[in-house]
Amino acid sequence: QVQVVESGGGVVQTGGSLRLSCVTSGTIRGLFSAYTGSWYRQQPGKERELVAKISSGNGGLTEYADFAKGRFTISRENAKNSVYLQMNRLNPEDTAVYYCNVELRAKYYWGQGTQVTVSS
Repeated sequence: QVQVVESGGGVVQTGGSLRLSCVTSGTIRGLFSAYTGSWYRQQPGKERELVAKISSGNGGLTEYADFAKGRFTISRENAKNSVYLQMNRLNPEDTAVYYCNVELRAKYYWGQGTQVTVSS
């Protein structure tokens, strides 16, 4: 069973930065690179939405929500079974629970989420 654990959330002031990490375990050895990785977020009272996605392999293809373009960067490190989200120039509208998702062959695995709070 694949397990996903996020970390790196916290409280930051407007304009600050955070780096979220997502570590997976339980993947077949050497197969993590075959998973696509994504970060989603859920703001209070709203549906979960995609923040960024990264392709399998060396992560050469990335996709960002409009609000994330130019501020957030998704990356991966296959040797550490990890996906990261660097978030810069944060603002209060970025306050949410951030979730990591990895997918292989239409099977999706979610973490428990990490809270990000941006104070004004």
